[in-house]
Amino acid sequence: MSVNVVNEYKQIIDTLEKNGYDASKYFDKKVASIIISGNRVIGLNNVQGVKLTPTQIENGVKVDMEIEEGVILPIPIHVCTGYVEKKGLQNIIFNIRIRKNAKVKFTAHCVFPQAEEFTHNAISNVIVEEGAVMEYTDEHFHSDLGTISLKTITNAKVEKGGIYKNSFTLTKTRVGKLYVEMNLDLGEQAAGELVSKVKGSKTDVIEIKETLNLNGAHARGIAKSTVVALDETKANIINVAYGNAPYSYGHVECNEITKGDKVDVKTEPILKVVNDLSELTHEASIGRVNKRQLETLMAKGLNEEEATELIIKGILQ
Repeated sequence: MSVNVVNEYKQIIDTLEKNGYDASKYFDKKVASIIISGNRVIGLNNVQGVKLTPTQIENGVKVDMEIEEGVILPIPIHVCTGYVEKKGLQNIIFNIRIRKNAKVKFTAHCVFPQAEEFTHNAISNVIVEEGAVMEYTDEHFHSDLGTISLKTITNAKVEKGGIYKNSFTLTKTRVGKLYVEMNLDLGEQAAGELVSKVKGSKTDVIEIKETLNLNGAHARGIAKSTVVALDETKANIINVAYGNAPYSYGHVECNEITKGDKVDVKTEPILKVVNDLSELTHEASIGRVNKRQLETLMAKGLNEEEATELIIKGILQ
């Protein structure tokens, strides 16, 4: 590795460890992994049954990921996307195909520790073939300046009997300007779950849209978002479900907690039944930090800020 690459590698690892992760386990040779910094791949490890093929694109990297038929991975694949400069643009494209009856988990981290004027655009195109199972957990760590602009779009298709779970989390650092879009198409007897957890503070702007397309008979899906909005945060959350097939079931849930006189939060569940044998349900709430819980914790010696943080941490777990 060049001196610059070593330095970038170290900054990314240090950020993960600062946020409570044992980074060493993610870089074990037994773990399939890819580490991207800016528009370069600075770490790549394939294991049997996994093909991670990166290609450099303008201002970023495209990665074709394939899990071979019937492969069951005991250890999650680690995907790490980082940017260690203060200014710039990063484009990421992931094309993921989980072959028939394979089972795999991904642990993804996006690390932008000192970005000031930075834009990150990510697109994930996912196909989960018949009987396959995929779980993708994506956690972000931004700078505390709140000047990052991040747009991430996921388009996932799950074939007969497949299972797909996707979670996006940004709760430990400032958000900046965030747009998250997840679109999930579920085939016959397929199941899926979309989860977003975000904490905004100061002047952060959050926009989340999760969509379930229940296209196959007996498909089942849930889209759930939890947003904590503090100070002057603006948040707009839309959760959508389309019941397009008989005996399909979908549930959308939006939970927003606010604290601050200048927060601006909107949540909108949308249900549309095309097939009258489909069932859709929703739950939505916007409320302040629970006053009784706050008073109880303060009576035990915590100040208001400490008590609020503890309640929020519980909500976002």
